[in-house]
This record gives sequence, C-alpha cells and structure tokens, in this order.
Amino acid sequence: MTLAPREVAVDETDMRLDRWFRKNFPTVHHILLQRLLRTGQVRVDGRRAKANQRLTAGQSVRVPPEAAFAPPATTVRAKVPAAEAARLRDWVLHRDERVIVIDKPAGLAVQGGSNQTRHLDAMLDALRFGSAERPRLVHRLDQDTSGVLVLARTGAVARDLSAQFRGREVHKLYLAVVVGRPRQDQGRIDQPLAKRSGPHGERVAVDEEEGKRAVTRYRILDAAGDRFALVALEPLTGRTHQLRVHCATLGTPILGDAKYGGKAAAPAMKGIAKRLHLHAASITLPDGVTVAAPLPPHIRETLKALGLGADPEDVSLGPARRGRAASRDSRR
Repeated sequence: MTLAPREVAVDETDMRLDRWFRKNFPTVHHILLQRLLRTGQVRVDGRRAKANQRLTAGQSVRVPPEAAFAPPATTVRAKVPAAEAARLRDWVLHRDERVIVIDKPAGLAVQGGSNQTRHLDAMLDALRFGSAERPRLVHRLDQDTSGVLVLARTGAVARDLSAQFRGREVHKLYLAVVVGRPRQDQGRIDQPLAKRSGPHGERVAVDEEEGKRAVTRYRILDAAGDRFALVALEPLTGRTHQLRVHCATLGTPILGDAKYGGKAAAPAMKGIAKRLHLHAASITLPDGVTVAAPLPPHIRETLKALGLGADPEDVSLGPARRGRAASRDSRR
C-alpha cells in the first residue's frame, strides 16, 4: 500500500522528526521509529532522515503504513482554566481578522518539550475570540525572552506569514541590556551559526564551515560607562538564539544569559534580577501594522538601577539594507 506523504504544518517548524512522530503518531514507540528510519521507510522530502532532524513547514514526510495504521490514540486537549484564559487575553496587544499579537511574559515557553507541561501552545484555545479556527504560532521566542509574539488566526494566514518571516519581510526590533559596551556604537554582525549537541543540551555556536548565515544589526542606546549598555537589536535572519550568541561574540553577553555568557553575564548587583534581559520590543508586519510591547518589570528595574534609558522615538535602527552584507567589522 502506498500512502501520500504528509506535509509538515507551520506550527511544527523546527520540531525534531522524532517529536513530530510523537505528536502525530503517539503509538509509534521509539524502537519502531528507529527501525523505520534505519531501513529508510521514513523519509523527508524523499531522502533518508535521522530522528534529530529539524523539520520546516511544507516539507514532505513519508509515513509508512506500519506507522500510519497503528492503533489510533485519542488526543484530548485540556481546557484552559478560566483565570488563565482571562490572563492570556489580557496579554493581547493587537487583534484583527488576520492576526493576534500578544505580549509574552518572560518564563513562559512557547511550545512544550521535555518536562515542559505549561506552555503557550496549550493555551491558544483561549484566544479564539469566536473563531472556528484555533490560532497558530508562526514564529517563536525563547522561554526567557519577553515581548511581541504574532499568532495567525487561520491556516491560510499562517502559511502567508510563515513565508513572510522566512522572506525577511517582517521587521523585528529587540532591546537588550548587555554586560560591557560594544567597541562600536553601531554595527552589523554577520556570523554563521550552527546547533551543537553536548553534555548540557543543545547549544548554538559560530561555525564558518557548516553554519547557516545569521545577520544582526545593533546600536547602543545608552551606556553605564564600560560596564553595561542598553542596545537595540534587529535580526535580519531568524536563527535559534541568534541575538544571544551574536551579543556574546562581541564580548558583551546579554545580562542574565548564563548559557552563552557564563558568570560574566550574571554580576551580583543590587537591583538587578538574575533573569535574561532580552525583550522583543516591536514588530512590523508587511501590511504596515506595527505593534510594540512595554518592557517587563525586571528590565525596567535594572535600567533604573543602572541609570539607563532611551527615548522611545530613538530606538529604531533606521532602514535596513537587506541585500549583500556589509563587511564583518563587528567581529572580535
């Protein structure tokens, strides 16, 4: 029996192949999946695949009958408690017929994972607002990053927005407090990044040979001598942990980012929370809609403690040149 390949959904982008099977075919146990992969019965876009391969929306996954016709499992989505649903609706910054934009708090995971039972994706039924369709994720923020997050209200809009994110048609602006001060007041970081597995989990690192191109523009908005700086960051690509790794390569890790900054990113100072100081400040969609999110309390308190601030009208980095990259003068 031949089965039609199954297409990877938008909200499954960057999901590992084994987790994709766990979500869509929960009765396919690990040993069975490994055998199907080893014998080439499971393929992605017609090619052999590994369990840890990351998927992209639109890719084609061949699911053999042995997996597809396993005994069905009933998926029951837990109802969002009324209090949590009300809190989630309070996070809404913008809503129209196409999108919902929320202010995601720091500490909330966008999707589930190992030992992760509370996450935004499980709560999205609370944001239907009478729609027959459940909102869909079209991009992500790290669990410890706060700020603007866009949700598509229909599958068609999700496909359009995902293509626009991939095509760099969406303008994203972040604010971060970094430890130290970049040597240049503004610049462009053009350093390829690759994911690496290690004893302490997955990390991202600069890799000139195998990395995918990653480009970030930055500008210092204010500084406390050479100890700390408030910077505006514009990612021109959307790699995992891009801003965190790029700031660290400048020698100025984001405050609270122990993963990439080590002890240097966690100075013991009164008035400074031991949390990641990275905030998705605003987003501009191709239709011209711009939505901004206020700074979370822990970043506001840190800025007050350090005497840092910026005029909101001065935060923008200006027009971006998205063509050929400038020289890599931001490297160390």
